[in-house]
Amino acid sequence: MGLLRLFDRPAPVLLPLPSGSFTSDRHGMVLIDTLPSTFPRALLGDIAQQVLRVFREAAEAQLPLAELNIQYASLRITARELRGGALVFLAPQGLAPARWPIPGGPAGTENLRA
Repeated sequence: MGLLRLFDRPAPVLLPLPSGSFTSDRHGMVLIDTLPSTFPRALLGDIAQQVLRVFREAAEAQLPLAELNIQYASLRITARELRGGALVFLAPQGLAPARWPIPGGPAGTENLRA
């Protein structure tokens, strides 16, 4: 019967991609944000910790790093260093528009539809 319990699990909840910004202090605490209230605050803290870690490691290596850009397939993260803290922008990346032939048009004609 343990095999049947495998199918009883609830489906994972997919979160919409965030769009907004937040600031964090030097300890990774989120101070102010413009993100939807449905976006988990724990995830913001994790992003802040990782961004601050990159800025600290760059400072330890004596590399001047003022801005960090991370681009995933569906999310872009831009972070700016603020005297130990960070200002982080989160922006969803759009999918490539679909292309298909124009109905009744000449062969090989494509139309860009968003």
